[in-house]
Amino acid sequence: MARKKVVLTSPTAAGDKLDGPLLEVEDLRTHFLTPAGTVRAVDGVSFTLARGETLGIVGESGSGKTVLSRSIMGLLPSRNVVRQGAIRYQGHSISDYSQEQMRSVWGTEMGMIFQDPMTSLNPVMKIGNQITESLRYHLDMDKGEARDTAIALLTSVGIPEPAQRFGEYPHQLSGGMRQRVMIAVSLACGPRLLFADEPTTALDVTVQAQILDLLHQQQRERHMAIILVTHDLGVVAGRTDHIAVMYAGKVVEKAPTSVLFSEMRMPYTEALLNSIPRLEDSSHTRLKIIGGRPPDLINPPTGCNFSPRCPYAQPRCFTDEPPLRPADTAGHEFACWYPVGTPEGTKALEDNVAAGVPAAVLATGGEPALADQGASA
Repeated sequence: MARKKVVLTSPTAAGDKLDGPLLEVEDLRTHFLTPAGTVRAVDGVSFTLARGETLGIVGESGSGKTVLSRSIMGLLPSRNVVRQGAIRYQGHSISDYSQEQMRSVWGTEMGMIFQDPMTSLNPVMKIGNQITESLRYHLDMDKGEARDTAIALLTSVGIPEPAQRFGEYPHQLSGGMRQRVMIAVSLACGPRLLFADEPTTALDVTVQAQILDLLHQQQRERHMAIILVTHDLGVVAGRTDHIAVMYAGKVVEKAPTSVLFSEMRMPYTEALLNSIPRLEDSSHTRLKIIGGRPPDLINPPTGCNFSPRCPYAQPRCFTDEPPLRPADTAGHEFACWYPVGTPEGTKALEDNVAAGVPAAVLATGGEPALADQGASA
């Protein structure tokens, strides 16, 4: 029996023109209620995404990137979770959509490439069935049409011998091929917005480039918007229109991609960039790291969340939380009292190096005292 599709609606939808942003997120908060306390996984995130654009969301593990994506798609546990804020898709509010309403959005409007295809794909279900399932559910295709479409999808994502792979199981494929199958599953119903959650994790660099090129090609062909989630600024450097840097559940800097790399202001963004290995470095060059560890999201530090690890931190940073404020360039915002590349930021770093602050000494290539390293960690 054909299933009736739920159409995107809102109380004010009648007559609305869908010529604005594809996605608008305003002050989104996702908190998990645990026996130890409330985990503020996403804590006041706002951004907009236009049709056909790519937004890179960057940050360390635990910064809230994946939870942000799942919050927008409504893929959250049914218990012990609180989601607040506004989410508008094509001008319609989907913040309060029920699971039944969201099922009409998943696949046809929004798709997701999950981080680990080996655990995301059903190990006891053939590849072809995992693709045709959504085609038959959302698009009411018959078995033959769904099979032909699935094989065409496998071909489009570069799977060799797609008709044969259609009848195979995930464990029979390589890691790169499983990731391509995940892309085919997510693109099956032609979504307008694709979430790519660490799509190149655990893949070698050659396959990483192939997967990213494939996503870019599919985006051009389908005029699809992409939210690319990664911990690596190098991945998003030439493949995104805008970048949002997350730390401890908050966006601490966002800007057009070219602006972020040329005019970065947040010390955390600088630390992420400095941690990327460089081809020009000589053999056995010691990699730069971000000292310490991400904050406890149940009991975050007072003031700036990054202050205990920041090479620029001053007394004010430990007491007052900096707001997200505009930079000189349009579309560029950052949250820092002593921004990178400014006179006050330069002086703060020099003062900290002179005082032997471990984070500042480490960031400038020095070697902090062992006792200080233990204290900063």
